[in-house]
Amino acid sequence: MADRAESRRARPRTVVAAFAAVTAVAFGGVWFSQAQDRANAVSDAPKTAAAQKSKAPRAGEAKADAAPAKTPGVRECGLGEPVVEPEIITLTCADAGMVASGIKWAHYAVDGAEGNGVVQVSRGANGAGVTSFPARFRLYGAKNVDGKMAFTGLEVDYAGATPLGESRETYSIA
Repeated sequence: MADRAESRRARPRTVVAAFAAVTAVAFGGVWFSQAQDRANAVSDAPKTAAAQKSKAPRAGEAKADAAPAKTPGVRECGLGEPVVEPEIITLTCADAGMVASGIKWAHYAVDGAEGNGVVQVSRGANGAGVTSFPARFRLYGAKNVDGKMAFTGLEVDYAGATPLGESRETYSIA
């Protein structure tokens, strides 16, 4: 008797495995194509000066330009015009990987400023994986920088978990 050739039909297990592989590749392609959108989450966020200028003033809130000339402000990474009572301060200017945001100032004067907010830290490739850490902020060291009053230092006290393992960090912001 002659041996018969094995049937060339695909087995169900082979069909399921091929379908799973194609589906995984398709989902991976969609996920990677959206990686740039996730990566720009922090870099697309408005920087200190831009955010303050674009924000419409609320009732009873003074505009940054209307503040007295002697009230110090914060310069975005040491550049540009000082912004009084900023809600956003970039902490790591080289990559914008750490940003203080949502800052509500309890005290803001020539002698210093204190407020609360969060520090947003982007981890991973291209700013993916943003984590927030509640913190208290203190501005200090007001001095004349390029003819304008600006704070020169920022102290960050974390409430609970911290991004770098320290409960207090100090940044030079002039």
